[in-house]
Amino acid sequence: MTPRRSFIRAGEETRRASLIDATLDLIASGGPQAATVRAIALRAGVTPGLIRHYFATKEELIAAAHETLMLGLTEASTAHLDDLPDDPLARLAGFVANAVSPPVTDPRAMSLWAASMQVVPRDASMRAVHAATYLQFRDLLQGLIFDSLTAAGRPTHDIRALAIAGNALLDGLWVEAGALPDHFETGEMKSIAIKAFSRLLELELPEV
Repeated sequence: MTPRRSFIRAGEETRRASLIDATLDLIASGGPQAATVRAIALRAGVTPGLIRHYFATKEELIAAAHETLMLGLTEASTAHLDDLPDDPLARLAGFVANAVSPPVTDPRAMSLWAASMQVVPRDASMRAVHAATYLQFRDLLQGLIFDSLTAAGRPTHDIRALAIAGNALLDGLWVEAGALPDHFETGEMKSIAIKAFSRLLELELPEV
């Protein structure tokens, strides 16, 4: 039985966040089918009617949960970049390393993403959220690649293709690291990703 949290009065944003957290918890433990309105209400400690005050449909809530997941992964990928040397290659290497390292490669995050991919093909709201968050991440990567190539005096006419390929490279390593975290040594994925990007861009990215 899904545990019910005790009722706590909270502000609008706090209550909305708690509903999203409850939805993510249920999806992580039982897949999208486990995130029923009743189960979400029980987990969050609210009535089903209150959920409809914040989200018109369950599908809208699940899409918001997916958006929260993906934005959190993007934020973690940009963490501490300002602490690195003021060098475009170092910043790109830092972003690449973050994208294939904890907490981004947390197995729960990967399982949530995999569960959400079951819904994306058949739900317009999920597709829209996934497209927006994917493009946000890819645009960040594209900007870092552009800065690195520019600093090295290299042409940038194929920048979009490089960003798409680089994003796919990171996705593949991320899935492997999240699905089988015990199969890789500490820092191994980070080193592999940086070396792969160095070959893709024909640049020498520093280890970070």
